[in-house]
Amino acid sequence: MQTEERNLDTIPVGSLALIPLESCRELGEKVDRYLVNWRKERDHEHKTTIAFREYEKDTYIVDAKVPRFGSGEAKGTINDSVRGNDLYIMVDVCNYSLTYSLSGRTNHMSPDDHFQDLKRIIAAAEGKAKRITVIMPFLYEGRQHKRSGRESLDCALALQELTNMGVDNILTFDAHDPRVQNAIPLHGFETIQPVYQFIKGLFRAEPSLHIDKNTMMIISPDEGGMNRAVYMANVLGLDMGMFYKRRDYSTIVDGRNPIVAHEFLGSNVEGKDMVIIDDMISSGDSMLEVASALKKLKAGRIFLCATFGLFTNGLEKFDKAYEDGVFDYLLTTNLVYQTPELLSKEYYTSCDLSKYLAYIIDTLNHDASISELLSPLDRIQRFLEKANH
Repeated sequence: MQTEERNLDTIPVGSLALIPLESCRELGEKVDRYLVNWRKERDHEHKTTIAFREYEKDTYIVDAKVPRFGSGEAKGTINDSVRGNDLYIMVDVCNYSLTYSLSGRTNHMSPDDHFQDLKRIIAAAEGKAKRITVIMPFLYEGRQHKRSGRESLDCALALQELTNMGVDNILTFDAHDPRVQNAIPLHGFETIQPVYQFIKGLFRAEPSLHIDKNTMMIISPDEGGMNRAVYMANVLGLDMGMFYKRRDYSTIVDGRNPIVAHEFLGSNVEGKDMVIIDDMISSGDSMLEVASALKKLKAGRIFLCATFGLFTNGLEKFDKAYEDGVFDYLLTTNLVYQTPELLSKEYYTSCDLSKYLAYIIDTLNHDASISELLSPLDRIQRFLEKANH
């Protein structure tokens, strides 16, 4: 989508301001560069009016820091004015590469630390911003979305905490269960699917790819991710298959019933390219087991796609699986921290979401509809027409 295609003649909500926390610094700077360039190029007839004050800037990033004391405690500081601004705060709660000193010892930042830092920056704004939007690609505690037994509902509590502090909108990607938004029914909550970026990434990884229902299938690795796979399959006009986890309910290991086998439900996969799509790769065991099962069914090339590549147990098992021919390509986004080791792998393709985020922020700042951005069917069809010929 070209910038001039979008109708952004409406008056901005307020002067645009970005605060990418240190965890999200690289992604935030990329988003900022897009916004700066677009607004300089945009030929807007009302640019000189007071309603468009500070519309063009060299950067929209506000100077904000979260310094820590030797005890590990911290405080949020904002060194520029945010009064009357339309403020967007970006945070990556999965960035474990950041460290701080705790009584002389080096401590890696956990999701809890990142969430506390987000609240500190919101508190430092002192309610002076006109509107606050939190962009949290990986939803904090998103996997703890429902109760089974006497458990805390951490994600719902976190969302309520943010809205009680004055946050108006929360943008996240591929929420584990979008129904968690029921915790804040009177506030904005968008869970965004990066399907378009994955489709482009597939062709970047394998330029000879051809989208055809006779040669390709979309696979959901479990029943929980079926909606995601159904959407992608329908957009591409492909068949979909699904695995379900057969568990041994007579045994409990580490607090849960162990998986006995991954059973496949779907049509014949022999010789077809398989796109296995999920919201996240944590340890990677499930994804690799599914890929291995498909290979046993004589599937062709295997593409592993996940919005968030956490790789909590390292990349060794992926290296071995790739060498053994279990999968051919691995795609994740840059919405969470990517290690230099991951970026160097020959089988890995990174899907950059910075331009997409910049589109969303630019459109929201004008208080315009983002419906077409959230479901970019026209762009996908135009891309496929080009790529398939």
